[in-house]
Parts: sequence; structure tokens; C-alpha cells
Amino acid sequence: MAEQKALEGLRVDEGRPDGVVVRDALGVGVAVGLSGFAFGVTSAGSGLTLLQTCALSLLVFTGASQFALVGALAAGGGPWTAAAGAFFLGVRNAFYGLRLSQLLSLTRAVRPFAAQWVIDETAAVALAQPTRRSARIGFVVTGLSLYVLWNLTTFLGALGAEAMGDTDAWGLGAAGPAVFLALLAPMLKSATERAVAGLAVVLGLGLLPVLPAGVPVLVAALAAPVVVWAQGRRRGDVREGEL
Repeated sequence: MAEQKALEGLRVDEGRPDGVVVRDALGVGVAVGLSGFAFGVTSAGSGLTLLQTCALSLLVFTGASQFALVGALAAGGGPWTAAAGAFFLGVRNAFYGLRLSQLLSLTRAVRPFAAQWVIDETAAVALAQPTRRSARIGFVVTGLSLYVLWNLTTFLGALGAEAMGDTDAWGLGAAGPAVFLALLAPMLKSATERAVAGLAVVLGLGLLPVLPAGVPVLVAALAAPVVVWAQGRRRGDVREGEL
């Protein structure tokens, strides 16, 4: 029993060097944080004030949802529809939190503050680490660097939007979704995950011309239950055939 505990303790201590984890986490934080400039420009171009734009990054801090919100507003969607689309897109962070709470095992006093940093990038970096120590380091360094840089570049982008003139001509609105897809693609390992992603893309893009702005995002969220239901029915048919 003592030997088993010793071996478990040894495995916990074995992992990547702290410097390597910090370097990788900073790389993600800096690379993604710079796209906050695109959000600032896009948000200002959609009609939001400098204060509203900065408040979104400070309080919401989930890039895909922020871009979805301002994109829907820019397309003429109502504020409630835009907010609903952003909300449902951000629900995924709750599932990240369930997994990270077990992995990081933070104290109750720290969890409310750490929850603000539970996003795609911090989850990806933390979950890629072999030990709890490296996962904590990756989560904190990614979250801190990304939060600071994202908010700084959001402010600069919104501030410089007027000087840039027509923001649509720069195509910066595609920067946020592109970063999100680049992080999401390597995580789609199973056939089910790829099927959900593919159906969501088809629904989201296919319904853009016929539904109000922001609504296609809500409909695309139905991809997951539809795929799960279809796979469950197919398994049932296979079992009946075998009998």
C-alpha cells in the first residue's frame, strides 16, 4: 500500500518543465489576445460605444460569443436575439468548467475568480498537460496573459476604429471566428464530434439567408442532440438486426 502511494505521488510530480508550460501558455495567450483588436474594431463598427465594447471584454471575456453578439447587431438583429445567440454559444464554457474543476482542484475561494478565465484557450492548454501542477500553471498563465492582452487590444481597436474608416473593408470580423475554428478543429477527434460540427456549419450557414440575424446560431445548437439521437437510433436498428 505504501509503495502504491509512493508511485502515485511520483507520477503526479512527473510532467513537463514549468518553463515549457509557461512558454506554450504565453504563446497561446499572445496569439489569441492580439485578435482582441479585431473585436474592438468590429464592435465599434456595429454601433457599440467604447465603454460598451470594453465592458464586453472585461465582463463576458469569451471571444466567440462576443463576435457573435456584435456580428448579429451589425447585421440588423435585435439586442435580445443577439444576446441569446451569444449566450447559447457561451454555454460550452460551463462544460469546460465541469472538466477543469476536477483537473485543477482549486479551493472554493478561488473558483469564482477562476471561472472568469474558463474559455476555449485556457481549457485547451490545461487539458493538454500531463499533471495537475502543469495544468494549473497552463491555466493561470494562459488566462492572465490572454485576459490582459485581449482587453488592451479591444480598447485600442475600438479607439482606432474611427481612424480606419470603413471597418468592413478590412475583413477583421472574420478574425475571431477563424481563431475559434483553429482551436476547435484539433479537438474534433471522434466521428460524433465531427458530425456535430459539420451539421452545425450546414445549419448555421444554410439558414443565414432566410432567418433573422442571430437565429441561425441558435438553430445550429440543435446539431448535437440531432446527431446523438440519430446515432442512438442506428445502434438500436443494428441490435434488432442482430437479434
